[in-house]
Amino acid sequence: MPPMPSQVPFLDLHSQITPLRNELDAAIRRVVDSCGFILGPEVPAFEAEFARACEVEHAIGVDSGTSALVLILRGLDIGPGDEVILQPNTFIATAESISLVGAKPVFADVDLETQQIDPARVAAAITPRTRAVVAVHLFGRTAPLEALQRLARERGIHLIEDACQAHGARFARRPVGSVGIAAAWSFYPGKNLGAFGDAGAVTTRDAVLATAIRQLRDHGQIAKYDHVRIGTNARLDSLQAAVLRVKLPHLESWNAGRRRVAALYDAALRGSEFRLPAPLAAEEDHVYHLYVVRHPRRSAVVHALRDHGIGFGLHYPVPIHQSAAYAFLGLGPGSYPNAELLAEEILSLPMYPELTEAHIEQVCEVMTQAASLSG
Repeated sequence: MPPMPSQVPFLDLHSQITPLRNELDAAIRRVVDSCGFILGPEVPAFEAEFARACEVEHAIGVDSGTSALVLILRGLDIGPGDEVILQPNTFIATAESISLVGAKPVFADVDLETQQIDPARVAAAITPRTRAVVAVHLFGRTAPLEALQRLARERGIHLIEDACQAHGARFARRPVGSVGIAAAWSFYPGKNLGAFGDAGAVTTRDAVLATAIRQLRDHGQIAKYDHVRIGTNARLDSLQAAVLRVKLPHLESWNAGRRRVAALYDAALRGSEFRLPAPLAAEEDHVYHLYVVRHPRRSAVVHALRDHGIGFGLHYPVPIHQSAAYAFLGLGPGSYPNAELLAEEILSLPMYPELTEAHIEQVCEVMTQAASLSG
């Protein structure tokens, strides 16, 4: 019997953290020595650095990407009676944030090739109650921002970016997070820019909205015990900000590494039975938070990867409208056929900047053999 191949993890944070260990330890020690754990000096320092990276005037650190979305909606006074349009093939937090402010999530189907929200379907979903559309930069690929921005202006609604998977991506040479009225970011550890726990941010060019979100994240305060609105506790803690400050200068090179890995996957799988990520248009970008392929007989490939100790993911196997949490919307099978087909076929392959060519070849060999046998 041939030896089992070495394990290929879906994500390897050790390979990212190890070279930075001394810097990270020093950053954490700096916070501990200062005892500035809540909104200490590391937080505004990171906010200023992240705002510059996104080419916006304001970045507000918060405790998660979900909170970032909720606070944007609250800052825009979106709530009960309002509708917000989004795609059904994204993480449930995008819809949850809309529900948490009392608004109604309204889904628009996606383009089958790009897997991004379809502006024509967004246009068809707009009603007099629509207040905003959320552009999710799914998997790290830029959403169709130009068409969505035009539509938002014509219909008098807000364009909000969910940039939780797209750190460092650009659309038409502009950083994502700088196009809509505001953008939500997650720094969950596995993101292209990840903290050592839950963390997030909001970016915006709008000074009034930025002020509102700064107040909302800290119990509605403008100064200690001076509460001007009903807020919440959604602050970015100083330890996470310090970690993110160490990592941020490396984001561009890490994204280049992800593009290298994606190109190797493209070359190895081209001509196979797998549907690869669609080619990018001139204005689009992709930072490959995830490398996602499609196959009509996915289960056979999944079993083979598991048997060979190769990590994988399914992003996302249940469209939001078919989840038990949103059954009350009454959206049965066939409501959004493209999103539903994608949910049956998508497969996320190991993806991190340090992934070796040998491991990529190993992953692709197992996949193609499994696909050929399953036919």
